[in-house]
Amino acid sequence: MSAHFVVPPYLLDTIAERATQRFPRAAAAARNCRMSDDSSRDLRRAGLRYTPRADLGKNESAQAAPSAVGAAATAGLERLIHDAQNTEVLPGELVRSEGDEPVADEAVNEAYDGLGASYALFSEVFSRDSLDGRGMPLMASVHYGTDYDNAFFDGRLMVFGDGDDEVFTGFTGSVSIIGHELSHGVINHTADLEYSGQPGALNEHCADVFGALTEQHAAGQNAEDADWLIGAGIFTAEVTGRALRSMIEPGTAYDDDVLGKDPQPSHMDDFVTTESDNGGVHLNSGIPNRAFALAATAVGGPSWASCGPVWYGVLTGDAITTRTDFAEFAELTIAEAAEQFGRGSDVHDAVVSGWEAVGISHGSSGRGNHGSSW
Repeated sequence: MSAHFVVPPYLLDTIAERATQRFPRAAAAARNCRMSDDSSRDLRRAGLRYTPRADLGKNESAQAAPSAVGAAATAGLERLIHDAQNTEVLPGELVRSEGDEPVADEAVNEAYDGLGASYALFSEVFSRDSLDGRGMPLMASVHYGTDYDNAFFDGRLMVFGDGDDEVFTGFTGSVSIIGHELSHGVINHTADLEYSGQPGALNEHCADVFGALTEQHAAGQNAEDADWLIGAGIFTAEVTGRALRSMIEPGTAYDDDVLGKDPQPSHMDDFVTTESDNGGVHLNSGIPNRAFALAATAVGGPSWASCGPVWYGVLTGDAITTRTDFAEFAELTIAEAAEQFGRGSDVHDAVVSGWEAVGISHGSSGRGNHGSSW
């Protein structure tokens, strides 16, 4: 099972290349983060355990605790929060378990609460018991690495860096990021969308959908009142940007002298053809993101009670495949909306209109033939 990283590689590359004078610490952190992430991907593909830092040989006891990593599934919420202590050995020291009182470390408490918010969405709204539907414990590690500019879910636990304090703050404070990353676990246990090209962009899209719904559900927020941002608050005040992504307005999340302008497209006319980022999975996800956000806001009220069940129904249904593309996914959601709410209902019509607004209508190819290159 591959790791899913919330900060896309193209953004880290930009920071590494362009931030040396304005954000020297961030530039160095981005370079180190990219090397760490690439090494992690390579080793995980080979099925090897990742312990990259040479200086960790001085502390042979800093090994992944089998009792934590291999924790057995039990019915109900079970959270285990670890402290990696600025190393890259996982999971680190267990510092807070389910039912424990808050501790002095804010990152630990934020991770604990964020995991709980994600579990609550899937449990209370979709009657799903954790990521695998069978009570899989929710585990996290905070304070990963030094100035580590990312967060990821590796199939067993959620891992958070502290950021570099020039471009990125800590990653535990964003409920949408926690919901996004844990939703990759739900996707892996259901549709298991291939992480490349359009299926990969749908993988990222569905993680964004349930990340946004996690935040909205926790706040009791209606679709029309939500900001539809993924990762709001993870940039420092020195960055001209609101978040990593905007679902309602892809391409507007940031516009900074160093980071550049958010490159996400919002319409199939601007579909990005690229070999990087697994075929643009973090880029082209903006297209279905906008379709969902438009549909949910058109219906109004709680998104998790309208379009949310439609997307969850498709994700967990029998018709979706690992290689479903945009057009096929659109057709599945339209059919699911008709099944759940009735053809011609507000939800059904809003889903149809949402897809049409981004250039995907009934029978469209969804292949991005008029796309741009990245």
